Amino acid sequence: MSTAFSMAPLFRSSVGFDRFNDLFETALRNEPGSTYPPYNVEKHGDDQYRIVVAAAGFQEEDLDLQVEKGVLTISGGKRDANEDVTYLYQGIAQRAFKLSFRLADHIEIKAAGLSNGLLSIDLLRVIPEEAKAKRIPINGTQKPALQ
Repeated sequence: MSTAFSMAPLFRSSVGFDRFNDLFETALRNEPGSTYPPYNVEKHGDDQYRIVVAAAGFQEEDLDLQVEKGVLTISGGKRDANEDVTYLYQGIAQRAFKLSFRLADHIEIKAAGLSNGLLSIDLLRVIPEEAKAKRIPINGTQKPALQ
């Protein structure tokens, strides 16, 4: 049975939302291993968001954050193994990981910090003036020229 379905009905009354098709495909794809480490995505107001990643055992130099083409990538891995320690039991997972988050338009990363084993990334939606809603006057005596 195929899990693909047509997105055409969603796009009948929209213009310029081609990226939504990619978002749906990504959401429907079952990617094993994408749940480590656990994380939260929080909303703190109309335009403020925070991603909190449980990064127990990692230090700042073990973590890397990058934004490229609207995708935030968080990766982590232990760089130096401690040769002086022999683990009798190791229950704290410190394996390498990579998390990716597709950011909506006009989302900027404002800050990132590591405290008490939690990596917090603060995001803010900053809508430029040219993207804000504008009232369009209707002039009944002229026909608008199409160009």
